[in-house]
Amino acid sequence: MKGGAAGGGYAQVIPMEDINLHFTGDFQAISAANNLLAALLDNHIYQGNALNIDPRRITWRRVMDMNDRQLRFITDGLGGHVNGVPREDGFDITVASEVMAVFCLSASLSDMKARLGRIIVGYTYDEKPVTAADLHAEGAMTALLKDALKPNLVQTLEGTPAFVHGGPFANIAHGCNSLMATRMALKLSEYAITEAGFGADLGAEKFLNIKCRIGGLRPSAAVIVASIRALKHHGGAAKADLGNENLEALEKGLPNLLQHVENTTKVYGLPSVVAINVFPTDTEAELRLVEDRCKALGVNVAVSEVWARGGEGGKALAEEVVRLCEQPGNFSFSYDTESPIMEKLNTIAARIYHADGVQLADNAARQIRQLENLGFGNLPICMAKTQYSFSDDPKKLGAPRNFTITVRNIKVSAGAGFLVALTGDMMTMPGLPKVPAAEKIDVDENGKIIGLF
Repeated sequence: MKGGAAGGGYAQVIPMEDINLHFTGDFQAISAANNLLAALLDNHIYQGNALNIDPRRITWRRVMDMNDRQLRFITDGLGGHVNGVPREDGFDITVASEVMAVFCLSASLSDMKARLGRIIVGYTYDEKPVTAADLHAEGAMTALLKDALKPNLVQTLEGTPAFVHGGPFANIAHGCNSLMATRMALKLSEYAITEAGFGADLGAEKFLNIKCRIGGLRPSAAVIVASIRALKHHGGAAKADLGNENLEALEKGLPNLLQHVENTTKVYGLPSVVAINVFPTDTEAELRLVEDRCKALGVNVAVSEVWARGGEGGKALAEEVVRLCEQPGNFSFSYDTESPIMEKLNTIAARIYHADGVQLADNAARQIRQLENLGFGNLPICMAKTQYSFSDDPKKLGAPRNFTITVRNIKVSAGAGFLVALTGDMMTMPGLPKVPAAEKIDVDENGKIIGLF
């Protein structure tokens, strides 16, 4: 269940309301750059199509920073010749834009401009890729993004500095903050801690295989965050009953956590610690069960009470992280980028998800052949997959076995430098729930935002 981007209780970064809404306008700048490219693309076709672009093979979509299922598939350019060329189109959410990925993986302003120019927006009638540079779009896109590229300095309630910069969600993108913010943090502190979003099968896998590979980073240790409530949910307990002690459900749900632990320690070779975010309803017996099962894998558990107690509640975790950073590590990637695309897909599915393999939809098989023929076969893979399960089925909780991952579409993000594989029913434009959070948000007479969380 997703919360905000700024934490909660005494463990939050401020200004919380600004960070969770417009903040410094980074997302608006990314949306504007993305949609500028879309406008230039359609205008090029309307003005004569000198590049011979096939309107049926346009891959670039407009974006907005809002869940809106109504815009997933649309037809535009209607209403006569002066209104453009009619074609099927659609919107993605801003965090799924390749511009967001480029923004977060760029090492400098000039690197970002070069990456923007490599973005593929579609294909010609003779199946050659068309890039943003072919449309002369990268300069104007960079102009829109130049200020946003500067990392945003914020602070915790206790005054500890933090960077909040970029936000590609790990279920549909690579899930990490900007490379520039991470490198800046490494320069300014003795220890830099960065988040990789959603489950470790998504955020950590992409942080380690994509961001660390592109940015030349070598992490010293991993912190795997869990809660007793989430593990009981994975063990079949109903949401309404998660506050009740239930060792049986916890036992059934623990394999989910233990698989994440084994991935970080055995697949990636990282010294690791499990941080249990404590809730008032957690019992000593439940905490002891998690600790015993993790210790059997050679990993310590640190109880984290930062929500209720701030930094003091995370002291034991911090001390364990410092200890682990002094341990010898044997960090390695989970696959070789030079392997064929299908082999990389199967490796991620088998080693990280413990799946039996990958099944391809017919169009995905054709896309793989085309991408390898175009020279993109040696790029890392960004799996777009549900965050609720190791599988591509959100209902398969715990640590499922005897399943396959279905890849229905695979495309190249040439500017970001990876391939995106859409699995299961993942959408790059989410929809709103039955009761949207927006219904509870308001502003009081003093201009203070209320009801955000």
